[in-house]
Amino acid sequence: MPLTAFQRTLLGTLARSPASGRYLAGGAAMHFAPTSARYSDDLDFFADSEARVASAFGEDRATLEGAGYEVRVELSLPGFVRAQVGLGAESTRVDWAHDSSWRFMPLVRDDLGGLLLDPVDLAINKVLALAGRDEPRDFVDILWVHREVLVLAALSWAAVGKDPGLTPLSLLELLKRHGRYRREDFARLNLAAPFDLVEAKQTWLAALEQAERFARERPTGELGCLYYSTERRQFTVPRADESLAAQRIVLHFGAPGGVLPRISDAGVERPGAPEG
Repeated sequence: MPLTAFQRTLLGTLARSPASGRYLAGGAAMHFAPTSARYSDDLDFFADSEARVASAFGEDRATLEGAGYEVRVELSLPGFVRAQVGLGAESTRVDWAHDSSWRFMPLVRDDLGGLLLDPVDLAINKVLALAGRDEPRDFVDILWVHREVLVLAALSWAAVGKDPGLTPLSLLELLKRHGRYRREDFARLNLAAPFDLVEAKQTWLAALEQAERFARERPTGELGCLYYSTERRQFTVPRADESLAAQRIVLHFGAPGGVLPRISDAGVERPGAPEG
């Protein structure tokens, strides 16, 4: 797993914290995957209210300090705390922040990380992050999720369900402004493998082209959804030449707390009520 040994030890310590309602997201949660492209520089925990952020930080801080860690707060605002957490000569940045509970899938539980944001929600968040900032690490990540989680076409179509101020085409216009990087931009990243910028640019341009074609062919009534294949039991990209019913695909929309796709004996249904 592309987490540093120190980050893994730190997460193991935090697993003993009584903090509830917070979950790991951001780069660290994404890079739990053994095929991940890079290591994360920090750990990002989220909760769905400012009050829960404050209580989670307080409980986590007590757990860490009780285990001998030094917790040095660098920034503290309502709904956001940033600290440098160290033990001996090693340290990493840890953020506790407020985020909406609106998501496509329920949280998942990992033996090491505790509650994590589902990979598809992590991928959608990464699309929105890249649209709003120009960071080489986001470019590395978006190509990884396009290859390993779900293609950009499906992610950008679903992402406007989380940010209704965007349309798929306007989101793609923002994404097209990024990807103009030089090799030295990636030198400061802690990559799990060498990054081929020429291949990455070709993949990116092809992904953008596919996403724009997809956005123009899907009906607006499906805007902001994911597409779930009940045969393959995974999210997918529907074909334009056949109905969703014929492809055994159900529309999957987000909701507070996330929802699981639901399959009936007779066929497919829209998602049910939020889990938990």
